[in-house]
Amino acid sequence: MARPRRIVLVRHGESEGNSDDTVYEREPDHALRLTETGRRQAEETGVRLREMFGQEPVSVYVSPYRRAHETLRAFDLDMERVRIREEPRLREQDWGNWQDREDVRLQKTYRDAYGHFFYRFAQGESGADVYDRVGAFLESLYRSFEAPDSPENVLLVTHGLTMRLFCMRWFHWSVAEFESLSNPDNGEIRVLELGADGKYTLDRPFDRWRVPESYGITG
Repeated sequence: MARPRRIVLVRHGESEGNSDDTVYEREPDHALRLTETGRRQAEETGVRLREMFGQEPVSVYVSPYRRAHETLRAFDLDMERVRIREEPRLREQDWGNWQDREDVRLQKTYRDAYGHFFYRFAQGESGADVYDRVGAFLESLYRSFEAPDSPENVLLVTHGLTMRLFCMRWFHWSVAEFESLSNPDNGEIRVLELGADGKYTLDRPFDRWRVPESYGITG
């Protein structure tokens, strides 16, 4: 198995929903575009990625949401060196269909009290639901490493919660650890790097918004 030298996770640039949450009442979440700020963020991230990858091949998996596709396009990667697959399991957490702003704000308050991992949005998903589909994606990703042409770089263009849950699943973090972490900012990168010992490490931690509160010895 030829495991990649690095697995790069990127959150999409600022979207219309990030700058104005009333847009969710008029547009489907998956259809929201990047703002001009988000496009600049993605372009700046693209510079870092091109420097990081150099002339090496890259296997890209992108969320089916428009803002993720627009972010990937703004990276301006060398199309001769990348292989791109749309991956629905890397989509944003589902919060329901048409979203009422005040209802979502109320549910976010409930989620903060109940727990980000277990709270399920009405007509939507819990963090645990997203964890399950991220785990299913990881099984597919592991199998892809067995291919003789498996590249040494993997790039995931996705969403903040999905990034945290990917790392939770990969590094076997507890629910308490996940609950203590904040999403990365728009356009931010996290890199899983393969060391000489055959283990992956995260290039930098996620910010914490609280101290982990565990029920047992796994916290």
